[in-house]
Amino acid sequence: MLVGERMTRNPVTIRDDQSIDDGLHLMRERKVRRLPVLDDSGRMVGMVSDKDLLHAAPSPATSLSVYELHYLLAKLTIKQVMTSPVITTIPDTPLEEAARIMADNKIGGLPVLESGNLVGIITETDIFKILVELLGARAPGLRLTIAVQDTKGGLARLTGAIANLGGNIISVVVYGCTSDGECRVTLRISDVDEAGLRDALAGLGVKVVDLRSI
Repeated sequence: MLVGERMTRNPVTIRDDQSIDDGLHLMRERKVRRLPVLDDSGRMVGMVSDKDLLHAAPSPATSLSVYELHYLLAKLTIKQVMTSPVITTIPDTPLEEAARIMADNKIGGLPVLESGNLVGIITETDIFKILVELLGARAPGLRLTIAVQDTKGGLARLTGAIANLGGNIISVVVYGCTSDGECRVTLRISDVDEAGLRDALAGLGVKVVDLRSI
């Protein structure tokens, strides 16, 4: 799965000479939390988040009048509070690489550029939605987590046993591998009886960490 397949195309943007008040209104209206910032030639020059704008706005505890507040917000421009330069990505970046970049840099979104032009944005919300899909979280059935040694053919024996029971594997995720070669595997399985699955796993000598009906 690549960024270009799941990014939001034609994202909502704002110009760098617009006011903070403009940015806050735009975010509320379009229900977004971050905006790529463009200059007057349409080139992306920065990124601004709702936190950037809220931190720059006067505190609600201020003694300024509502007219003075509006005057100050009208004077402050997006350019003064935006983040620049911006970490970006491209459409053919693997999705897991984009997620790693966001996690490592503690950012919630990446503008997507193609030939230097802004073509989309991928955000933490997009990543969460994809995680739900990868884990099969919307499909009813059994959720099985096992601890297995990372050996050749181990996963094939497990999936074969599930197939022999008539089960359908919706998703498989391998994670948490330790230095001694033990990994956790979580599977989402439908069309299989829980008692029969436990018996099959016991016959394979598989260590069941968790098994529940979802």
